[in-house]
Amino acid sequence: MSATTNSGSIFKAFKDLAFEETVSHQCGVTMNDSVEARAIAELMATKPGIRVTYMPAMIRIDGEGRIEFKMDEIAETLGREMTPHIFEISTSTHYGRMVMVDENTVVLFGNMEEAMQYE
Repeated sequence: MSATTNSGSIFKAFKDLAFEETVSHQCGVTMNDSVEARAIAELMATKPGIRVTYMPAMIRIDGEGRIEFKMDEIAETLGREMTPHIFEISTSTHYGRMVMVDENTVVLFGNMEEAMQYE
């Protein structure tokens, strides 16, 4: 299996980094490599604008603006129940604002203004 899927690696050499004084609307999760993480990654790799990166012991899922995780879709891919609480346990860390919209949907917002409607 290749190290990344979709639009390439998220990692760059320091010399290739450009520092800008802008606000990023990126968001994402890092998961320890597991059966659940692989099911989530396989599903999310089929979604437009999502970048999945496989590393030796971790999997990263990154996107722009927002990433929507549907528990019923993940459960179908996984072959067993997935709840927002199990999903949170599967994610080691995240960046962006994570909101449980309902019992089936967890949304990761890169745009904090959009996430504020759930405060």
